[in-house]
Amino acid sequence: MPEIRVNDDSDNYLQEFPRTRRRKRVAGRKKSVFRELLGWVIYIGLILLFSWLIVTFVGQRTKVIGQSMENTLQDGDQLITDKITYRFRDPKRFDVVVFPVLFEENTYYIKRIIGLPGETVQIIDGFVYIDGKKLTNDVYGKEVMTFAGAAETPIVLGDDEYFVLGDNRNNSTDSRYPKVGNLTRKQLLGRAWVRIYPFSKMGFVKHE
Repeated sequence: MPEIRVNDDSDNYLQEFPRTRRRKRVAGRKKSVFRELLGWVIYIGLILLFSWLIVTFVGQRTKVIGQSMENTLQDGDQLITDKITYRFRDPKRFDVVVFPVLFEENTYYIKRIIGLPGETVQIIDGFVYIDGKKLTNDVYGKEVMTFAGAAETPIVLGDDEYFVLGDNRNNSTDSRYPKVGNLTRKQLLGRAWVRIYPFSKMGFVKHE
């Protein structure tokens, strides 16, 4: 009977099989690391996108610098500015608003709305008069004003203009000064919403 020779590669197969499994394990680990990194990139991207949407359309962190809003707000107070409310309603009298300073990049003022569009504002003997009548419910002024500025004579506000004052009337650069003047609605970044620092004073900002 002729001899049949069989090419038996079983030894070589047994030697190569562990190497194949090792290669698969290494490839699997690389894929796992890649998936994990991709997951983190997507996660961080979503957080950045969400933060951008919040800052752009909803609210922005604001720090009070100076004494112009005492006693309502103090130097160093940190607030969240509500940027969405005025998309749905008009600003109201006594709203505390944040707006950019002209010609000073990334600088903002925080003041209180006193005069509304179409009204005539004047300061007489330290008190605010609206359309010739004394503003008797203005309880936010820290003291009687000693400087009337532009409001020494009647100021007629346009259809989209607002007159603002700081609560610390004798230590505030506001609509009485040419540097600020009357504000348009477009200039209003938003209204002060909640004080988040110092923690002992945390709470909503009083508007009316």
